[in-house]
Amino acid sequence: MTTTGGRAVRIGNCSGFYGDRLQAAREMVEGGPIDVLTGDYLAELTMLILWKAKQKDPATGYAKTFLTQVEHVLGTCLDRGVRIVSNAGGLNPAGLAAELSVLAERLGLHPRIAYVDGDDLVPRLDELQAAGHAFAHLDTGRKLADAGVRPVSANAYLGAWGITEALRADADLVVTGRVTDASVVVGPAAWWHGWTRDDADIHDKIAGAMAAGHVIECGPQATGGNYAFFEEVTDRRYPGFPIAEVDTDGASVITKHADTGGLVSVGTVTAQLLYEIAEPAYLGPDAVAHFDTLELVPEGEHRVRIQGVRGSAPTDRLKVALNYEGGYRNTMTLVLTGTRIEEKAAWAEQQLVELLGGRERFAEFDVRLLRFDHPDAPTNAEATAHLRVTVKDPDRRKVGRAFSNTTMELALGGYPGFHTTTPPSAESAYGVYWPTLIPASEVEHRVTLPDGTVRTIPHSPVTAVAPEVSEPAVAEVPAGPTRRLPLGTIVGARSGDKGGNANIGVWVRTDEEYAWLRGFLTVERVRELLPEAAELDIRRYELANLRAVNLVVVGILGAGVASATRPDPQAKGLGEYLRSRLADVPEHLLRG
Repeated sequence: MTTTGGRAVRIGNCSGFYGDRLQAAREMVEGGPIDVLTGDYLAELTMLILWKAKQKDPATGYAKTFLTQVEHVLGTCLDRGVRIVSNAGGLNPAGLAAELSVLAERLGLHPRIAYVDGDDLVPRLDELQAAGHAFAHLDTGRKLADAGVRPVSANAYLGAWGITEALRADADLVVTGRVTDASVVVGPAAWWHGWTRDDADIHDKIAGAMAAGHVIECGPQATGGNYAFFEEVTDRRYPGFPIAEVDTDGASVITKHADTGGLVSVGTVTAQLLYEIAEPAYLGPDAVAHFDTLELVPEGEHRVRIQGVRGSAPTDRLKVALNYEGGYRNTMTLVLTGTRIEEKAAWAEQQLVELLGGRERFAEFDVRLLRFDHPDAPTNAEATAHLRVTVKDPDRRKVGRAFSNTTMELALGGYPGFHTTTPPSAESAYGVYWPTLIPASEVEHRVTLPDGTVRTIPHSPVTAVAPEVSEPAVAEVPAGPTRRLPLGTIVGARSGDKGGNANIGVWVRTDEEYAWLRGFLTVERVRELLPEAAELDIRRYELANLRAVNLVVVGILGAGVASATRPDPQAKGLGEYLRSRLADVPEHLLRG
């Protein structure tokens, strides 16, 4: 059904992660007109956090902050007909739906509540493996059974049609388990515009809505937050959260409420389109969105149109995110001051290994020297470096206070100036992320409607193999005089994590700059600029329509954010590090 004669549906986001700005829901509902309020609360790490919460209280396992946000806006949303759609259900969407009913009753309100589930595969893992499903790791190919681990969470990424079905049943509020991030936008768009799976151009429509959903899913990252060219953001108030106005053909306009901070520009939208993707063919359970076909068109202040997105049929498989308990970890950071930093670090490491009884006592012993020191520093703090020591082991006793207390034994018997950033600490548990695939036919996508009716949502009747990635022709670097400058002088970047991999989306602002970038930023060059990636698999993709190159550095985050020992475990700063590296930039590209 098309509820308003075909006008675009205004879908606002109020959360980019579990723990995001609480007031955002109220600001989105009261700041201007919207038709649907959405929020994204789930990431790979979040599922592990929710599992831990559920161990303490089986009635939980959902994003509790969502309840607070709903309390702020539910009455207004019901008065104005604003629907609420969120994946805050996490590992327990039925439990969240029940808690929302309790909340509504306390407020004297009567919303129609629906929930989507069927994504949780933990109860069926043994059955599915016995049926021949190997749950092979997407990056390593290793079979789950060969790893000898027991996942504590295993969630298939469901699509949008369960949400659409709930809204067609007149639900005021829809909560889900693990659907794709874009589904909380695709589902409402399909409901609003009356899309059906039989529409001739349904994959194009879904692909357009997927692009819009991908842009707004991380909240103010689309409106000036984390933006490389932040000098363009002249309104430095906290950014307004984003809105996607999705048209009947799937095209959209990305915007924000009037009189809010931040910026919506071709640049901010480009940055978010490149965030945490791999190949330009962006796979989803309802369609494949080909990000290398879309066009960004400015439509006035703080308005950018996304149009022309081509879609194709999805594959017959769904992505599954598994997490298992990896053991225990602990970190102590030793401060080194003044001169001969490397000698002090080597001596500290030697003494600590001896006092602990050897590196081999631990499953993992990771030592990193982090240099912040400057010669003849004007302050004590600017003369310091950090020696960061992390240990991991299945035995919590080895890595707990036995480790951190031993570190403190260096205080009077080690290098001069010894001190640490923290007192001795206890161990903490960590998890390991395992991405894999499962045939869609093995997953039952369910929606429980407001009247209690449970419906099974069929998977896409038309499927295709995953599109092949073609190797772009090698471009020549234009000749001419150059200046040695930070790459970020003309190049933007946004980076993030996908399991154990990091993506760095790199873009420029003119065709001339792109002609240089695609020739300059080869895989070999990336290895030079990112020494820690020198021995890793680097996948490179071109998106000429965005004047962009996307890089995926496989394995740089180990087994995922929860277990990574890297100081920046989610690779949020990796793009900015790349921009800081010196490069020979053609003089004709320099502005001013």
